Amino acid sequence: MTEEHLAPAGAGSPDEGQNGAIRSRTPTPHALQPDRTSKANECSSESECQIFTAREQSDPVVERQPAAPDGGWGWVVLVATILVLALTLAFPSCIGIFYTDLQTEFEATNSETSWVPSIMTAVLHAGGPLCSVLVEHYGCRVTVMIGGILSGFGMAASCFTQSIGQLYITAGIITGMGFCLSFQPAVTILGHYFVRRRAFANAMSSTGTAIGLSVWPLFVQVLLSHMGWRGSFLILGGVLLNCCVCGAVMRPVSPRQEQKGRRLDQSPRDMPGQKDTSEKKMDLNQILNRKFKVFLSALQKHMAFDLFCANKRYQTYTIGITWMMLGFIVPLIYVVPYATSEGMEQSKAALLLAILGFINIFMRPLAGLIFGLSYFSGKHIYIFTAAVVVNGLSNCICCISADFLVLVAYCVVYGLSMSIIGSILFTVLMDIVEMRRFPSALGLLTIMESVTLLIGPPLAGYLVDRTQKYTYVFYASSAAVVSAGLFLWVSAWLLDREEGRAKDHEKCSDPLSSDCRYTGMERRTSCKQNSTEMVYITSV
Repeated sequence: MTEEHLAPAGAGSPDEGQNGAIRSRTPTPHALQPDRTSKANECSSESECQIFTAREQSDPVVERQPAAPDGGWGWVVLVATILVLALTLAFPSCIGIFYTDLQTEFEATNSETSWVPSIMTAVLHAGGPLCSVLVEHYGCRVTVMIGGILSGFGMAASCFTQSIGQLYITAGIITGMGFCLSFQPAVTILGHYFVRRRAFANAMSSTGTAIGLSVWPLFVQVLLSHMGWRGSFLILGGVLLNCCVCGAVMRPVSPRQEQKGRRLDQSPRDMPGQKDTSEKKMDLNQILNRKFKVFLSALQKHMAFDLFCANKRYQTYTIGITWMMLGFIVPLIYVVPYATSEGMEQSKAALLLAILGFINIFMRPLAGLIFGLSYFSGKHIYIFTAAVVVNGLSNCICCISADFLVLVAYCVVYGLSMSIIGSILFTVLMDIVEMRRFPSALGLLTIMESVTLLIGPPLAGYLVDRTQKYTYVFYASSAAVVSAGLFLWVSAWLLDREEGRAKDHEKCSDPLSSDCRYTGMERRTSCKQNSTEMVYITSV
């Protein structure tokens, strides 16, 4: 057995070792693979083949991970990700422009109408585990294209609805699921293309949301004035099909490699050449039940519950983000209805969202460049929590007056803090978990925050229906966001303090440490060692 140092995913040269490395005590793949192939061909019985495949599962071959280019075709993928985020994440906020027309058409209350963007946003986030399964089986490219088809179909079908309940299904569930299948794989594949420039790439990709916030309100307002809400929904469905074009260019970093041996959910009879004739006679219900159980086990795997229980930082981060989302998206939905209810023109009110988006376009890349510097390494979580607190406090500004200049000032402060939040939101998550667990970690995070995203806008609408005042909505949103930011800050500080004490204790207990009073210690190693040992050193 030899010790081999493999280049990390995302390290293009040896001098980039600080970004990540994988150390493995195992024979080289080229030395093992031909020998295993010959053994597989020499299997003369089913029992021998079972022994061989079992060894493959217990002693897998460690293959070289493709190096992230940190450029090249990655820039094309970055542009495609920006467009996908502009088409998906920013879309639910522009639904507020249709509020008056939908309430008039279906005779619905504020609470009933607010369920449309609420369901859309919740499904967008709740579909994370399903999205992770599709990414594993079909790749990011195909999954993004499937999402584009679903979102386009959902919005096109919405123009034929005859009740607000039907709109919940078409615009809410179908379109929201399409957004989920497009946005999450785009963010995931971007992390495989960039490692050294990951903070900058994430900040640039988050400008997609800002571009969408700038363009969608103005574009939707023009469509609404000329086509009505039904014609607007039909055209918007066609625009969302551009997600398929963006997904087509998101090719993987390297071709997918076949798994050696058999899968955990695959019996020896499922292997090529080992199928039994009895499977052909298996009842259709039994086949469907088996496939459904495999699907459920895959969903459970991609929910990252083990990571949630073992990683305290990931645990507190997901709880804090879930808490924050209770009030974070509400101002984006209700700022236009609030302005129009105070006598402001519809076009002028839509301009407020455009101003907020333009600020994000310029500030998100700048924030990514600044906070991507080595000086801010390890401080991303504190920068993030500070931005969350400022964002929550800014909601009190619009409660002062509904004057256009006051609301513009509110959008400026809200946009500045929102740009920082959006630029490092995924960076903080990548700092907390390993990159190989990022899709499942993102899936669990999004499905948890979907609960508060689902109930937040309807609760705000209920508050408006009871009080007939929009100001209480902004006060409630401010309380939710500020308290979440304080929770994240205190949790991060306590965990850092706990880790600092643990490191000090470990330093004193280390026999080789100069600070320890012990000079030597006999250490015995066991002869029995695992055949493969991996040490993951991420860019954290």
